[in-house]
Amino acid sequence: MNTQVEIVTIGDELLIGQVVDTNSAWMGQQLNLAGFTVNRITSVSDNKHEILSILKETTERSAIVLVTGGLGPTRDDITKKCLCEFFNTRLILNQDVLADIQCFLKGRVTHINPLNHDQALVPEKCTIIRNPIGTAPIMWFNSNSGVVVSMPGVPSEMKRAMEIEIIPRLKKTFINQAILHKTIHIFNIPEAVLAEKLTHWEDNIPSDIKVAYLPSPGKIRLRLTGKGADSVFLQNHINKAINDLYPIIGENIYGFDNEPVEASILKLLSNQKSTLSCAESCSGGYMAHLLTSIAGASQVFKGSVVAYANEIKTGLLGVSNTDIETFGAVSCQVVEQMALGACKTFNTDYAIATSGIAGPSGGTEEKPVGTVWIAWAANGKVISQKFQFGNNRERTILRTAETGLILLKQFIENNKI
Repeated sequence: MNTQVEIVTIGDELLIGQVVDTNSAWMGQQLNLAGFTVNRITSVSDNKHEILSILKETTERSAIVLVTGGLGPTRDDITKKCLCEFFNTRLILNQDVLADIQCFLKGRVTHINPLNHDQALVPEKCTIIRNPIGTAPIMWFNSNSGVVVSMPGVPSEMKRAMEIEIIPRLKKTFINQAILHKTIHIFNIPEAVLAEKLTHWEDNIPSDIKVAYLPSPGKIRLRLTGKGADSVFLQNHINKAINDLYPIIGENIYGFDNEPVEASILKLLSNQKSTLSCAESCSGGYMAHLLTSIAGASQVFKGSVVAYANEIKTGLLGVSNTDIETFGAVSCQVVEQMALGACKTFNTDYAIATSGIAGPSGGTEEKPVGTVWIAWAANGKVISQKFQFGNNRERTILRTAETGLILLKQFIENNKI
């Protein structure tokens, strides 16, 4: 039976940008892991014509239609009434749902008002999936073409329903296939150049493995997706494809799947029982932010100084004032002294330092906006590298931090420091 899925989100707030649709992204991830293919995601307004129209379209295209939103107690929540009209049924009072609502609201309100009471009115021609953490029940409709499931738009309620009830029921009802994903994180190579390098590699990948390029500034995620009946067979194909990548772009690969580079660094240094500090100028503390966003960072990361002003570079990090005057704050001489100074100031094994011109002003012909120096220090040794990240201030700050951390990871792994 067709296992393709469509997701429909209902609500004016989604269309005017007041609320970001995170439900669909989460649902897509979970459905893929369960072996279902999401072929379309649609958002519509709280409008009877739009809701009925999208129900007709989706049920004609796909066997599984998952709907979120429009189940609240207020007048603009009309999804339930539209479902009744679409499935030619009527609302009836469900005592179990009413009991759930009373239990959920106990201690929250002094009495159950008519609007909350009416949430216990449900379509007669549906299977009710009870919702113990909200007032709106989940409604499962069977049809000749498949199923339609209506859920609350509140993320916590939707997620609980999907994990505990809906996905298990879908897996029992529909024959599904294995879907495996592997994401390779690639650094410092343009998308077109990467695609050219991988032409022969792509030509030799088995037909059950698909490749997608997902570029972002300075980085590319290369996603391999395998679909088929045998998950072990697919995994072997994916593993071979990854192994074949290393002779081509091994030096550009810095991670896999959902682990951020900062988490990898902390893990590496923890295994070494080493420590890390930062001395940041143009990145303004963003590297420290990324590192400290990871739980357990305090075991490895000792601290950071945002040495934005030259007197901080000289006073706290021991940078030579003569070198600043001779070479400028944005120079290899200064950024290397910043890294060495951070190691000394924080008494750490490793340090990373940044100095650059984020813009939009401050650039010169010799050092245009976007010029950045990054240095890495360890064991009394230091190396540095110059970059040009362009004239977008926000992007320069982001790329400085990410580039510095990616290269730090590679230097630790390859013992280059």
